[in-house]
Amino acid sequence: MSGGHFHYRQYEIEQIADAVEQLILTNFSAETDQWGSTIGHNLKPNTIAEFRRGLALLRQAGVYAQRIDWLISGDDGEDSFHTRLADDLRRIRPPTEHTP
Repeated sequence: MSGGHFHYRQYEIEQIADAVEQLILTNFSAETDQWGSTIGHNLKPNTIAEFRRGLALLRQAGVYAQRIDWLISGDDGEDSFHTRLADDLRRIRPPTEHTP
């Protein structure tokens, strides 16, 4: 198994990013959860804009954590670290636009 220097906690960053993305996508939703609470928070557009910025930073942080982990764990050399880092950062998808 590859990596391990950070005890695979870099995946927690990805889980947080996924949760923030869900908050963005469901912000205006009138759906209810299993307890009957509305899942949308109806946050203001400027707040959602900050969530989007945070999401981008979280995605980048996840990539950096993974690449650094593999380098320090001996799975990648410095050359492949730089190549894979650039490739992974290029592949980060922007959050889906969703408005009411």
